Amino acid sequence: MDTERLVQIAQRLEIGNIRRHIFLCCDQTNPKCAAKEAGLESWEYLKRRLAELGLLAGDGCVYRTKANCLRVCEQGPIAVVYPDGIWYRSATPEVIERIIQEHLIAGQPVADYMFARSNTMKY
Repeated sequence: MDTERLVQIAQRLEIGNIRRHIFLCCDQTNPKCAAKEAGLESWEYLKRRLAELGLLAGDGCVYRTKANCLRVCEQGPIAVVYPDGIWYRSATPEVIERIIQEHLIAGQPVADYMFARSNTMKY
C-alpha cells in the first residue's frame, strides 16, 4: 500500500490543523427529523459561512460533513460538533450562525439548542 499518497492528501487538506468538525444531518434519502429542503438550506448556509469566515483552512480550521442521518430523528436538522461531543437540535441557518460564532469560534456551546454532550468533555 502507498501510504505516502494518503499523507500527501492529509497535508493538502490540512487535517493536522482541524480544531473542530461539525456533522449536519441533511439530504436524507427518507427525511424523518426535518424536511429535506430545510436540511439542505442549513447545509448550504454552513458551507457558505465557514468559507466566508475563512474557517476552512489554516490553524484552527473547522471541517464540515454532510451526514445522511445522525439517528436522533427529532427536532432536526441535527448537528454534532467534535471533538467536543456537543449535539444540537433545530439547526436552521439562524442556529447554525450561533453555533459558528459561539461554539466553533468562541468555544462556548450554544446551551439553548444543545440537547446532549459526551461525558468525557468538560464545560
